[in-house]
Amino acid sequence: MQTLHTGYRGLTLLFDLNWDRLLYFVTIAVALMLGAFVGSL
Repeated sequence: MQTLHTGYRGLTLLFDLNWDRLLYFVTIAVALMLGAFVGSL
C-alpha cells in the first residue's frame, strides 16, 4: 500500500510539473486539426 501511495504522489508531482507542457502540445494539436478542417473546405 505504501508503494502505491508513493507512486501516486510521484505521478501527481510529475503531472503538476508538466501541466503547462501538456497544455502546449494539446493547443498545437487542436490548431493543426482546425487548420486541416478549414483547408479541406
